[in-house]
Amino acid sequence: MKSRNLKVQVILMVLIALLAGYFFGINKVNYEWQHYNPQLSITSKEPPSGVIPVDFTPFWTVWQKLETGYYDKSKLDSQKMVNGAIEGMVQSLGDPFTMYLPPTQNSSFKQGLSGEFSGIGAELGINNKQLIVIAPLTGSPSEKDGIKPGDSIMAVNGQSTAGWDLNMAVSKIRGPKGTTVNLTVIHKGESTPKEISVTRDVITIKSVDGWIKPVSCSGTCQTIDNSKATSSSPYVAYIRLSQFGDNTNKEWSSLVDSLNSQIKSGKKIKGVILDVRNNPGGYLTDATFVASEFLNQGAAVVSEDDGIPSDKQTLYASRPGVFTNVPVVVLINRGSASASEIVAGALRDNGRAKLVGDTSFGKGTIQQAEDLGSGAGLHVTIAKWLTPNGTWVNGKGLTPDYTVMLNPKDPSEDTQLEKAIEVLVK
Repeated sequence: MKSRNLKVQVILMVLIALLAGYFFGINKVNYEWQHYNPQLSITSKEPPSGVIPVDFTPFWTVWQKLETGYYDKSKLDSQKMVNGAIEGMVQSLGDPFTMYLPPTQNSSFKQGLSGEFSGIGAELGINNKQLIVIAPLTGSPSEKDGIKPGDSIMAVNGQSTAGWDLNMAVSKIRGPKGTTVNLTVIHKGESTPKEISVTRDVITIKSVDGWIKPVSCSGTCQTIDNSKATSSSPYVAYIRLSQFGDNTNKEWSSLVDSLNSQIKSGKKIKGVILDVRNNPGGYLTDATFVASEFLNQGAAVVSEDDGIPSDKQTLYASRPGVFTNVPVVVLINRGSASASEIVAGALRDNGRAKLVGDTSFGKGTIQQAEDLGSGAGLHVTIAKWLTPNGTWVNGKGLTPDYTVMLNPKDPSEDTQLEKAIEVLVK
């Protein structure tokens, strides 16, 4: 009898413990959900004047259902949800160059234009919803480890890039100096993915570099040492322009002054080679500034077309240039985009230059960058740009006058530069 009563007591104690645990757990979860439930304060819900009224009922319905129904309330971050909604709105346009940049990504973008950031050193883009490399920066970790213009990045650290926008790509690929990122890439023209591990570094970008050197065209046309030059050796000037950024105009003017001093001191040049290969672009005003070095004042550089005929605007060469009376060759490739295409197109359409190399990238739109406060930014495509002859390069690029491909088996042999020298000298 006592044994039976003891068993009943044990069973009752177990049931009481289970019920108490269940009751405590439910109340604890309810308390935590209430504690972590994000509080949204709406400071402005009325659309500004001129905006077509839109029914936001579905938006707030979804928001409320997430708040009340999502199982892990600690994951509901109001600001992230707002950012996600804005990003989705911008992406609905289907334009990879119109984008919302949250504070971190906006800061990274500005660092790139300022000439210094930490990452792999590659300009990225979206083509047919695929993340691609427009151009690796000269001397960058990405270039040293075999990343090439036109590469498709299929995965980053094993995570598929399908559906990524540029913001997501930058946030995943950039990182502190010394860390590595594993990229799964498919080189342009190939079908087999390759795994490439790139060690991040501080990327310091010098926009402009150049020289004046003697050349020889016995066989292929190449530069030679000054010690091997004769009184009859021709000279060419070379300017490498890697991007259009915050310091481009200052660096450009400094280099041009240096080259001009050498010319005045007796080095007679056959012409100038402007190398914008793998130049992903930048500021429109800088493109006009650079083009003005080779064009007579008043020559058309680029036209902006926002679809309204009365708004069409043309930018012209607006300053005296040093190289307005010498032959010019522009080197381009599939990594030449945007502002670099503007310069190349302007010089060719004005009869000032021949293009040598490979077909350019084909970015024919202009973006306006705005700071939205709290560190965020918005880039909006406001117009397409046209060359002086009215050509829109978007999606097709500039076709060179002399198509020359690099030798993939010998990267040290710059066949495109050799052809540029030949065009100037012969």
